[in-house]
Amino acid sequence: MLQTFLHTGFLVLLVKGGPVMVPLLASSVLSLTVIIERAVFWRRLRKQAIDRTILQCVTMGNLAQALQMAHASSHPVARVLQAGLAYHHRGPSTAMAAAAQAEVRRIKAFLPVLDTIITLAPLLGLLGTITGMISAFGLVAGAGLGQPQAITGGVAEALIATATGLCIAIMTLIPYNYFRSAVEHLTERIEEQATRLELLLSRRGEEGTGRAGSCDSTEEA
Repeated sequence: MLQTFLHTGFLVLLVKGGPVMVPLLASSVLSLTVIIERAVFWRRLRKQAIDRTILQCVTMGNLAQALQMAHASSHPVARVLQAGLAYHHRGPSTAMAAAAQAEVRRIKAFLPVLDTIITLAPLLGLLGTITGMISAFGLVAGAGLGQPQAITGGVAEALIATATGLCIAIMTLIPYNYFRSAVEHLTERIEEQATRLELLLSRRGEEGTGRAGSCDSTEEA
């Protein structure tokens, strides 16, 4: 039954939905591609979180190892901490602020695409509704009211396009809200850990350099 739908039912719906189904189909493919890419991106980030270990190294006075660990990581928080450690004698807060802006842009990548699809898909569905009804009334004008089957094609086009646009918007909205929430959470974490590093460096400068201790290089995600 599934194969029948994929080979016949889907194509029938695509044809009956009218020409507006083409941009709707393109929107759904683009939305799915972005969702998969972002899901893989966030899954990788969860495995690369080592910011607590970096701060532990700074607390123990081992700035060299902390900088080395931050440099080896591609996690946004680690990159921000790396900027602070690299410029810990020359304005670490400014360096981390600049790095944070770049990292926030990276974690927000492609989210405007999903936002656009959420808005565009229902509008395309509405456009399909209008074109379908125009087609239906055109057939009525030509065939007369004595042939009600003449308008079924236009009505079907209107309903299919509207339903498709709403489905695409709904299925895109859920992961979009999840990714946006993840961005907000990570942004807050960047700010928190950058402030912690700045305080540690400030305290280290007041107390002077001491004997560096060892720090654990493992951290739970």
